[in-house]
Amino acid sequence: MDYINIFVQSIFIENMIFAYFLGMCSYLAVSKTVKTAVGLGAAVIFVLGMTVPINYLLDNYLLQPGALAWLSEDYASIDLSFLSFIMFIAVIAAMVQLVEMVVEKFAPALYGALGIFLPLIAVNCAILGGALFMQQKAFENVGLAITYGLGSGVGWFLAIIGLAAIREKITYSNVPAPLKGIGITFIITGLMALGFMSFMGIKL
Repeated sequence: MDYINIFVQSIFIENMIFAYFLGMCSYLAVSKTVKTAVGLGAAVIFVLGMTVPINYLLDNYLLQPGALAWLSEDYASIDLSFLSFIMFIAVIAAMVQLVEMVVEKFAPALYGALGIFLPLIAVNCAILGGALFMQQKAFENVGLAITYGLGSGVGWFLAIIGLAAIREKITYSNVPAPLKGIGITFIITGLMALGFMSFMGIKL
């Protein structure tokens, strides 16, 4: 039951976009069409699903105070927590590089459409936020970390898909000239965030 609770909570209640407004630059820039939004959303799911559990293992078996006790009692006093940011970002950068190579190889059209925003996943604050929230929540096992990473990715995916679908539709609408483009996009994002806030009343 914990797995279901964490998965649902990370998608709807603690949504990276609508609850914490993390990863907004990519969210706003790549949500012009559903096709590119699907590609970037899938990449974010993969990166979060991989980096959160890897960083969980690094944090619990290498970085935390006393985490090296599994090697020997002599290492129990070592505290490498000051390396957390560097290690987390290194893992994220490695996963993003892998995604970039795969997309370029098998979907060159999508690679061209995503442009600079695909490698920018490495500095997407939603990805680092997932690792830091995982550290803060202190999950009991790596399975919960995987669930949280995947749920956070799915939440980001649903957010960008929803916005992209709306933006495609409003191209045929009579939007006032001062609001065309990023203006109406900000308004839609705010309304979607208000909608997702209704899930905060759910007790899991």
